[in-house]
Amino acid sequence: MAAAICTLQSFQAALRAPSSGALNKEFGIPGHVVVFAGLGGLPTVRLTHACGASAEVCLFGGCITSFKQASGDEVLYMRPDALKVLQSDSPKSKPISGGIPHCFPQFGPSDKMQQHGFARNVDWEIASTSADPQPDDRDPEVTLILTDSEYSRKMWPYKFKVAYSVALHGELLRVDMRVMNTDDKPFDFTCALHTYVEVLDIEKAKVRGLKGLQYLDKTVDPKNPAKKTEDREEITFTGPTDSVYLKAKDFAELDVGTGAAVTFTSNNFSDIVVWSPWTAMPDCYRSFCCMENAQFSSPVSLKPGEFWRAQAEWAVRDL
Repeated sequence: MAAAICTLQSFQAALRAPSSGALNKEFGIPGHVVVFAGLGGLPTVRLTHACGASAEVCLFGGCITSFKQASGDEVLYMRPDALKVLQSDSPKSKPISGGIPHCFPQFGPSDKMQQHGFARNVDWEIASTSADPQPDDRDPEVTLILTDSEYSRKMWPYKFKVAYSVALHGELLRVDMRVMNTDDKPFDFTCALHTYVEVLDIEKAKVRGLKGLQYLDKTVDPKNPAKKTEDREEITFTGPTDSVYLKAKDFAELDVGTGAAVTFTSNNFSDIVVWSPWTAMPDCYRSFCCMENAQFSSPVSLKPGEFWRAQAEWAVRDL
């Protein structure tokens, strides 16, 4: 029933949403920001830096669907099943699986809403776009807004506002997330940026920077995960992996097996999640690894009028 409601809500929102052309006329910045019909025809914002790097953000789900280096090399991964849905006659029938989708206001399963919350299943709105005034090195940016609706309040009975800014600083991708309580009562939430990174082969991938941390191993029993301590300098993959690293440091990296690594730098996200479905997704598991900045082990509590803010950055470095 929830899936049917989601599809109907998304369809109704699509009927009300401005076209990509109208949005581009209002928010486009020649050479730096363009709104176009992206995957599945969904309105998408493309940011282009003077160095040649680019990023694309789909308004459906507020999902970053592409992050390319100046060379044209893609950093993120889109699952084949996501592409099939986006290219179907019902592109909003399920969330986008790939890129950097949102988990909000719930990371993981919930009895009251769909897996990982509703933010990835609804349309976000463009609040503003900008480009740094320096003419030789302008940093393009878009800020998206998500607010409560009748649809969201049926699952999560609170008024809120999320502002999500996505920007390019050279070949570095930056996001800034702010969650505000606009209700007259307090609420708690968890969240994550569910980042899919393209790798040469999952068996060649390595994660560094998590040694010494306690983590929840959810591979056997997600509802009752085993608590362990990471003793490896390099985390490698030989089977399904679903680990939540608690009180993580603000820097870690994923060696993608090509002689390069994707670096993860964050501020005010408490945890890092490392996930590989292994052969549960036989068509694509070798091509990606998920490494996620998350606020899971310590749910955020906001009183009316309070806000929470966190940032994350991704870059590619040669090894």
